[in-house]
Amino acid sequence: MRQVRSRYVPATAVLLVVGGLLGGSAPRLAHGQVYRLAEMNTEQIGALDRRTTVVLIPGGILEQHGPYLPSYADGYANERLTADLAAAVAGRPGWAAVILPAIPLGSHGANAIGAKHSFPGTYAVRLTTLRAVFMDLATQFGEQGFRWIFVVHGHGGPQNRVLDEAGDYFRDTYGGRMVHLLGLLPERLAADSVVQAVVPSAVRDEDGFSVHAGLVESSVVMALRPDLVPAAIAQAPLVTGRDFADLQRLAARPGWPGYFGAPRRASAELGRRVVEAESRQYVALALRILDGLDERRIPRFAVVRGEQPGPASVARAAASRDSAEERRQRAWLARRGRQ
Repeated sequence: MRQVRSRYVPATAVLLVVGGLLGGSAPRLAHGQVYRLAEMNTEQIGALDRRTTVVLIPGGILEQHGPYLPSYADGYANERLTADLAAAVAGRPGWAAVILPAIPLGSHGANAIGAKHSFPGTYAVRLTTLRAVFMDLATQFGEQGFRWIFVVHGHGGPQNRVLDEAGDYFRDTYGGRMVHLLGLLPERLAADSVVQAVVPSAVRDEDGFSVHAGLVESSVVMALRPDLVPAAIAQAPLVTGRDFADLQRLAARPGWPGYFGAPRRASAELGRRVVEAESRQYVALALRILDGLDERRIPRFAVVRGEQPGPASVARAAASRDSAEERRQRAWLARRGRQ
């Protein structure tokens, strides 16, 4: 879920060349390559130059997207951007990229907008759990000497704050840069520009204020995983809101289908344009950060959204729900004699 900002899945092949992978000799790691951490051994990881290796951590919440899109829609999108960013990093002389397996964890699906905290297709974790996962990864990479990490985890909602905090922890503790890339908010989003340029105003009006599984996100999935989008999307009823308060009312209704806007107007061509525009924007931003741009100068999605009354109220409700669940789990552990 992200307002007019959806993500991608690998469309480009990623070249993996690891010296010594099949033989018994010491690894000969080549710069200008993309590596997959899950396929590397201890010596190969140890041979990476910490100064010029960029670790990429893709994420993707398992979140309901109604009857027309898959639960892992965000993850497919994040994986595509990760692949594009890895190729760009490896194209810089002397640099290499290492991709972690995608982490299919996130907090608070779009169903939380309507205070529906359990919804088929959403399998979220508490904010504190998500923060702990990424802070623990920050510790592991930091103690092993890595200095460049990009988290590629686009999803709207309160989770952006804890991913920012994990990155701040890495900077303060290890002196490196762990950037929640999609938590940065450029002045003008590339996806918005594409929609304004190519989508007729009447269609934009049908889509309305859509932050989840509407025109844009459906188009992106059509472009990336058309096999997962049923033909019935062409008959999807409109669920049009004009502002966030509208979305809260719509999502709270019995029978809400799990999306907003006009997915029936989606097209693979629009999705392709959005994917390419967003990839260009965020890859360019990441490369500027590698060249010395301080990402703290760029507004953060979590801060901007946190100042808006509607999203702030959803975040408070989500935090309350998280706290109640943590108390229940701790009480169960206490009864078992565990702390």
